[in-house]
Amino acid sequence: MAATSLGGILTLCRQFQNVLRVSAGLKPAQYKAVSLTKCPSYSLRQSSPLAVPSWHSHLSTPSQCQFLHTTVSRPGLDEFFDLPENWGESTVKSGAPWTATKLRAKSNEDLHKLWYVLLKEKNMLLTIEQESKRQRLQMPSPERVKKVERSMKRLEMVVNERETALRLLQTGHEKGTPGDWRRNVFGKVFWQRFKEHVIPWYMNKHYKRRVYYTPKFVEPHVRLRIEKYLRAKARKANLEKRTLAKLKEKFPEMKVAA
Repeated sequence: MAATSLGGILTLCRQFQNVLRVSAGLKPAQYKAVSLTKCPSYSLRQSSPLAVPSWHSHLSTPSQCQFLHTTVSRPGLDEFFDLPENWGESTVKSGAPWTATKLRAKSNEDLHKLWYVLLKEKNMLLTIEQESKRQRLQMPSPERVKKVERSMKRLEMVVNERETALRLLQTGHEKGTPGDWRRNVFGKVFWQRFKEHVIPWYMNKHYKRRVYYTPKFVEPHVRLRIEKYLRAKARKANLEKRTLAKLKEKFPEMKVAA
């Protein structure tokens, strides 16, 4: 058994030695295509029986050569700042915000990519705004922040429309979780989300303790609460009008917001 294994090892060693002799006899010109870069060769002893052939000196180790890669360049923190040609400018040209009509014509994949593009743009603009505040300077074209925010709101609205349409087609419910509008004992309207229970509702004592109606003696108080809310709203609007009138009288050239 031992002799058989020893004979197999000797045979393998002879084959390996023959391969090295054949490769050592080849000319280096036959291996010019293998040479990729000029790197320092190995300092091996030629007298060794397992010496590496001369053509191997043209090859290099992975640590000595630069590999070719096709990954996307990532500037890093530079993406949080505007382009260098816009630095120091008082105004920067920008396009109009995305409309819902244009967003509805795009696929879900395009909307997903556009969301991250707008998010990066918003982060960049917020960085410029904070830096302008720190230096006590006017931010160039501050309306760009509003444009990006409008585009993101419309994009989210379009995505919600598609999710609602798909949910209506699959389940018949408009909301993600089905429910109903209910009134409590104080006359306030709220959205009651349906939940799954182990037992029916008429056997559920916890559910039967809830009151989903408004008693008659509470109705006058509901009207008083609505009247109080409307009075506070009118009082706030009148206060804003008086404040704007005083400012207009003090600063005639002031532009009043529409």
